[in-house]
Amino acid sequence: MRIVHDARSVRHDPTQFFRRGSLIPHPEQAERYRVLRDAAAGAGHPLTGAADHGLDPIRAVHEPAYVDFLRTAWERRGEIPDVGEEILTGHFARPHMHRAPTGLLGRLGLHLADTSTPIRAGTWEAVYAAAQAAIDGADRALAEGCAYALCRPPGHHAYADSAGGFCFLNNAAIAAERLRAATGGPIAILDIDVHHGNGTQGIFYRRADVLTLSVHADPADYFPFFAGYADETGAGEGVGRNRNRPLPHGSGDRPWLGAIGAALDEVAAARPAALVVALGLDASEDDPIGVLRVTGAGFGQAARMIARLGLPTVLVQEGGYLCEALPRNLVGFLGAFDAGRGGF
Repeated sequence: MRIVHDARSVRHDPTQFFRRGSLIPHPEQAERYRVLRDAAAGAGHPLTGAADHGLDPIRAVHEPAYVDFLRTAWERRGEIPDVGEEILTGHFARPHMHRAPTGLLGRLGLHLADTSTPIRAGTWEAVYAAAQAAIDGADRALAEGCAYALCRPPGHHAYADSAGGFCFLNNAAIAAERLRAATGGPIAILDIDVHHGNGTQGIFYRRADVLTLSVHADPADYFPFFAGYADETGAGEGVGRNRNRPLPHGSGDRPWLGAIGAALDEVAAARPAALVVALGLDASEDDPIGVLRVTGAGFGQAARMIARLGLPTVLVQEGGYLCEALPRNLVGFLGAFDAGRGGF
């Protein structure tokens, strides 16, 4: 499995996060990139630096004004008196708020959904690098059959015009749109992160050319809270093209794999030109913020099931947080995927 990456991913390096009333060490640390990269390389997978494909593939998914906000926010930090090493706001837009302010604090509240996505000195470079890995991974999946895009920071909670849940640019959506443009579609996205891919759902919810499927922990009392329910099936031209399979907290391998198997049946029936897997490893029983109980063997079985579809596939890294099991689960997934492709 070719590993597509960009070392600039480490330039976004948040240190703390306001969670449940307390400041805690930020779970989405730059060290995640190094741990995942070194594990993949150590297992013999070739590393390839991502080519730079520019802003157009990003703007194909994200609103240009939002992209410009991310590019320029740190440069504008002087607008905020006594700014520190990161910029955030304490006032976030709600649906009934109907004006877009021009000042930086207001723009932060417009484009950030929560306090997990601070803008720092290297944030734009890191998120741009992650997006380039996703774009290049999509291209290589078409050329070579499969690729793993080591995207960090992750992306599936980012909407077309907002960041949240550690995510700034939606790498899986960018990869899917790249594949759709190259093949004519349709494209399928299977998200197996422990958290629902609400941003990905939002981006494609009214479209018929991208099938989005997510297997995740029940969001009724878990992030992202406001999306990820089974009755969310698409709208307009996208009716029936979104499928959510929320699982009870504490679910282990059997229900998780059953839900993935049902999702894969839908992928096969849709006959997509290519597949994006939003590869969260935080469904692990060892993940520090996960609530499912998936084992390393479960990840391996999921990889084999997905690989057997034989589709051009790009694996886009999402969650999976620092613990001893994280590199093992990645290596196990990649190895099982390679084995599962067999004669394809």
